[in-house]
Amino acid sequence: MIDRIGSDRAGIVGGDVDEGYGPVADAFRANFSERDELGAACAVYRDGRRVVDLWGGYADGATRRRWSEHTPIVVFSTTKGVASLAVAHAHSRGLLDYDERVAAYWPEFAWRGKDRITVRQLLSHQAGLPVIDVPLTIADLADLDLVAAAVALQQPMWPAGTRHGYHGISLGWYEGELLRRVDHQHRSLGTYFAQEIAGPLGLDFWIGIPPDFDLERRATLVGRGPWSALLGDTPRRLLLALMNPRSPTRRSFANPKDMLVETNLNRPDVLAVEMPAANGIGTPRAVAAAYSAALDGRLGLTRPTLDALSQPAQAPSEGLEDVILKEPALYSLGYLKPTASAPFGGGADLAFGTPGNGGSFGFADPETAIGYC
Repeated sequence: MIDRIGSDRAGIVGGDVDEGYGPVADAFRANFSERDELGAACAVYRDGRRVVDLWGGYADGATRRRWSEHTPIVVFSTTKGVASLAVAHAHSRGLLDYDERVAAYWPEFAWRGKDRITVRQLLSHQAGLPVIDVPLTIADLADLDLVAAAVALQQPMWPAGTRHGYHGISLGWYEGELLRRVDHQHRSLGTYFAQEIAGPLGLDFWIGIPPDFDLERRATLVGRGPWSALLGDTPRRLLLALMNPRSPTRRSFANPKDMLVETNLNRPDVLAVEMPAANGIGTPRAVAAAYSAALDGRLGLTRPTLDALSQPAQAPSEGLEDVILKEPALYSLGYLKPTASAPFGGGADLAFGTPGNGGSFGFADPETAIGYC
């Protein structure tokens, strides 16, 4: 590694980039010098080799504790992509078929008109299940049987395959129970990820922190406060939907109600339960490494699985407008796919990944052999 990075007004910016990746370091540094970044990290793997590894600023804005090489951070919905790697791993083992009905693996899922929904439709936000009506508390989430019953009781908002709407929090619970049903050991998604992916690859990432997790080393989140703080960077239609307590958009993010407050993800009890769509915590280096391992074979994905993740999304029949986010999107198998309004990866649109609140984003691009976070 070359091109050691120096410091700037926000504190230390540390790390390394390979030759030819200097512009990435410049852009990262500019986040602090020009855009008032508080703290951040960025990592890129190419052909299985780490070529960018940067971190800087503060892990705690109040105490001015610096962000270090090993600082973990909650990545919000970037967790969805990590969780979907666990589902893809199970697919490669022959434990599930993306085009099989979910109810074939999880009979109770068929309740209230969901018997024909396929795994592909569920993972692609097309199942009409972004809202969970049964009220849940953070404590409830520790009882996986209770959560499974609550989400199985949900009635779809639209016929599967006709529309899509971002399953902002619910997707993780559906993925988690599906995986628990097909796994021979009936492990939770967080446990499956820890034992089958994070452990073997040495990844500093968790979906549900263990009791011995060192909370003192994590970066703490700074919320944006009232709705008015979102005015500058949130599309008007989405903002209005978020402000309406009765809208599907607001309801999709309001169960448990604690999830409406970003800084609640600093709480140990919130981090200890499994929300595979929202509360993953780890280093960006770990997320980039996981995506890289998905591409180079170390994760154990078979060619059919990787091809399924890379291929174009099967769009809903009534168009690309997202019912929840109020803008066009393309989803496939737990991932966002590139569009003209949300481009990432190379021009062949083989990339797959998920963005998250707070500016996080992780993806894999088979075309360029890049894992990024």
